Amino acid sequence: MRNRTLFIIITICAFGIAGCTKGFLDRTPETNISDGEFWRTGNDLKLYANNWYSVFPSYGGFGNIGIYGLDADNGSDNMISMGYNNAMNSENIVPASGGGWAIGDWNTLRNINYFLANYTKSTESFDNIKPYVGEALFFRAWFYFDKLKRFGNLPWLNAPLDPQSGQLFDTRLARNVIVDSLMNDLDKAVEYLPTKSVAQVSRINKQIAQLFQARIALFEGTWEKYHAGSPFGVTGSDGSKYLQKAAAVTDALMAASGGYALETLNPAGNMEYWQLFNRSNYSASTEVMFWRQYIVGVNGGHNWHRYTTSGAGRGLTKDLVDAYLCTDGNPIGSSPLYQGDNTLLSVVANRDPRLAQTMYVNDGKHYITNSGPPGVPDVIFQAPSLNGASEGKCATGYQVFKGHNPLAAQQIAEQGTTGQIIFRFAEVLLINAEAKAELGTLTQVVADATINKLRSRVGMPALKVAAIPADPNREFPALSALINEVRRERRIELACEGYRRDDLQRWAAMGLKITGLKPKGAKKAQWVGIIPAGDLNGYPVDDNGYIELYKNIPAMSTGYKFKVTRDYLQPLPTSELTLNPKLSPQNPGW
Repeated sequence: MRNRTLFIIITICAFGIAGCTKGFLDRTPETNISDGEFWRTGNDLKLYANNWYSVFPSYGGFGNIGIYGLDADNGSDNMISMGYNNAMNSENIVPASGGGWAIGDWNTLRNINYFLANYTKSTESFDNIKPYVGEALFFRAWFYFDKLKRFGNLPWLNAPLDPQSGQLFDTRLARNVIVDSLMNDLDKAVEYLPTKSVAQVSRINKQIAQLFQARIALFEGTWEKYHAGSPFGVTGSDGSKYLQKAAAVTDALMAASGGYALETLNPAGNMEYWQLFNRSNYSASTEVMFWRQYIVGVNGGHNWHRYTTSGAGRGLTKDLVDAYLCTDGNPIGSSPLYQGDNTLLSVVANRDPRLAQTMYVNDGKHYITNSGPPGVPDVIFQAPSLNGASEGKCATGYQVFKGHNPLAAQQIAEQGTTGQIIFRFAEVLLINAEAKAELGTLTQVVADATINKLRSRVGMPALKVAAIPADPNREFPALSALINEVRRERRIELACEGYRRDDLQRWAAMGLKITGLKPKGAKKAQWVGIIPAGDLNGYPVDDNGYIELYKNIPAMSTGYKFKVTRDYLQPLPTSELTLNPKLSPQNPGW
């Protein structure tokens, strides 16, 4: 059935409900499984493949939101928490062991490679089993992309190794060699996977694999371009071949979307951009390409409501809020429509509607809770939660509203069922626009097919490639106005969805945006007399009255101390370098 719930089969298998995989993945493959007993049918391969879906992010519990959850911008210039981010402050050390490189961290890859070494034993035709081969290749790319972002150069392992295998002591290959292998894997995955129209709703399909391939290609293309000449770059490469790949793949996906498209939003409607992110079921969405569904009693509920009803110790930054354009299409530094930021109402006045749909505003329209039990009044937002416990308050005064579901039933511990978006079609358009901007091929036609589709559906003026408004506060002053606007649109559309830190890393922009940053929030004076003074005392301010949460923390006296000569990659643990000297040298600066 087309409206089968996403992840029902997958989550039953991946989260421990007995019987789904016949105990297969809990055994040691080489000694406890008879290949002749298992690899017979396509269903055997499907059951094996179910295990891999658990790698996707989840609203697993309080604070466990995952790589691409709505909390994952925390630690960037988009969002902060009550405690400053240690990694951004260069406080990490070289671990003695673990650190994401221990044996257990490679088990997923071993399981995938074991499948790829054995699926040919199936007695079914390749046409019947190739979707699961495509899934294996997709998830191998997923695994390696995560490791690539963390460690850079990696060993390429494409066989299920045992403890005696010589490949365990291979050298690390240059990152572009790894990415070439991922492109090859995903080319095959795109070939093998069925399109949306015939694929099972709960499984990876061709279009999702195309989007993921384009995501990796854009990441590596911009990484190599902007890190060129540094210890993190790739000798002799400017990343253009990957940018061309990202553009070509998204061109193909946009031309034959297979049923995916942006959802049409009514700019004058009831906050429809906000409503895109707080549904319990995305089966009918054309934009959401893959998502995790929560069903209480099947795969449990979640506590996401804690992040949006009381802040959960997080808060949007002034840096993010200032990035939103005014409704005339001009930035706040040049638009006569800008009303300043003495109050939340003035901040969002005449601004891109996505701003007021991403953060709470005391306009009588932002409900914390409604549709509660009979006789229980609705709760309308009046002021951010600045007077709760550490995890029950907002860090900046700009409290996250994106993703909030005000239904009282969604605000019961472990009972949240709002779905978690993993892939959505808007990213396709943003990748296409950015890749072409970097290649110098972003024309007005391209802008109209990408960025302007995102702007028009929220009632914002179109980007005119030949007439970009001047911005006295251009975020990346060394780059063209066009690239700045493309990056702005990406930041706004994907705010709080977990892309920002990766973006700053691949743009080699951490020195510009993070080093020395003292994250700011809203003006505190607007809540004097509304929130008890004793509660406001925990929020120091800068000379202009903006909340500067870390002002009195000695370690943050000069802002974040991110080291651009070191912190773009994580270190390998010393134990692994001792066991395999071929992994040397250690990552730069460590």
